[in-house]
Amino acid sequence: MTSVRVRSRRVLLRDNATIGPAVVEITNGKITRIMEGKGYNGHWDAQKDIDAGSHLVMPGIVDSHVHVNEPGRTEWEGYETATKAAAAGGITTIVDMPLNCIPSTITLDAFRTKLDYAAKMAYVDVAFWGGVVPGNQLELKPMIRAGISGFKCFLIHSGVDEFPHVTEADLHKAMKELQGTDSVLLFHAEVETNLPPDESETSPTAYETFLKSRPKAMENEAIRLVARLCLQYRVPCHIVHLSSAEALPIILDARKQGAPITVETCHHYLSLDAETVPSGATQFKCCPPIREQENQARLWSAVNNGDIDLIVSDHSPCTADLKLTQEGDFMKAWGGISSLQFGLSLFWTGSRSRGMHIHELVRLMCERTALLAGLADRKGQLKVGMDGDLVIWDPEAEFQVTRDKIQHRNKLTPYEGKVLKGVIHKTLVRGQAVYDRGQHSQAPLGKLLFRGQHASSNL
Repeated sequence: MTSVRVRSRRVLLRDNATIGPAVVEITNGKITRIMEGKGYNGHWDAQKDIDAGSHLVMPGIVDSHVHVNEPGRTEWEGYETATKAAAAGGITTIVDMPLNCIPSTITLDAFRTKLDYAAKMAYVDVAFWGGVVPGNQLELKPMIRAGISGFKCFLIHSGVDEFPHVTEADLHKAMKELQGTDSVLLFHAEVETNLPPDESETSPTAYETFLKSRPKAMENEAIRLVARLCLQYRVPCHIVHLSSAEALPIILDARKQGAPITVETCHHYLSLDAETVPSGATQFKCCPPIREQENQARLWSAVNNGDIDLIVSDHSPCTADLKLTQEGDFMKAWGGISSLQFGLSLFWTGSRSRGMHIHELVRLMCERTALLAGLADRKGQLKVGMDGDLVIWDPEAEFQVTRDKIQHRNKLTPYEGKVLKGVIHKTLVRGQAVYDRGQHSQAPLGKLLFRGQHASSNL
């Protein structure tokens, strides 16, 4: 039996509702006791147990939207670099997206292939999304039985040919298969529209040119389709990376009618805005795009009032050459933002300035993300019976994002140079330190996670 105790004057307690002094005991990877109060008279092993002083102890972040890209495009990001970056950012679980790797995770065999790679190099825990593409509906239930967290589809070209987007006819087939399974279907919600192009700005190095090429109407129309199908089939549906605040009333109306529909937004939509993207700065390009400050303010309001369910990174890196940084061509550059390591600090910097509290951060970035991925029985809360996944950090301290601090394989990010609140000191996965003040564990300690307690036995 292995046991470790973590004590601090600031521990998130009582279903993440209060902060106070406590000792958290982790035995065989699970939280077994939480002893509140300043006094602790039990045996303290200074070589093994952790005294966090006045640093905040809370559940590790669960990032349910991460593109790792291994196998096939490991030069973009692989499991070793992605999970090390996650650990450095206080993230204890990531859920890996089904595309940009080769093969895409659209069959049971492809899922098994991905597991072989992830098992060797994961420094934090990893769960997996599968994909819905035209014609693979009969692969969905075998992947569900194997423990896949759910499925993602695109309603527009995905950016890679090996993960084709679906039509409405494809969705009818897939959603019929998913009925009654309790699996969730994630949507990249943009569709082509018949609107005439806005050609008032045509320079490919001007961000406005790219922004006008992906108007809010593309998201709004796609989300109308998702809401309608969600009401028809009552399959849990989730909108990934919401950018258009105009679509929120569509989602809220569907919920009022009983649709099991949820929505996320991302750090870049809450912390970056179209007005300040420099000309040719393609590290800011993503799809759907970063929008105007007025739109961002509406997204923050929706986060504050609970209309947006969770916050994720949508970490989607690539090699620097694909960003065309020398040309600065927004129309041709790869769309994706690299941010995994900095999500906790990014959201805390923005939310703190808006009067939000730590428990709201935990709800949005730990509890709800774990629930979406089918991991809420193990992850996302600091309470007895849960995995001993903790982040120890200083919410008051600041740091500047510099290239030497970035753990991602490729260092290009729009956050370089920004000063953020919240310094991560230590990250524990099942009570074991995977990150400690700039150093990672000598060996990978992460495990592969499956939806359902016994799903892994089906592989």
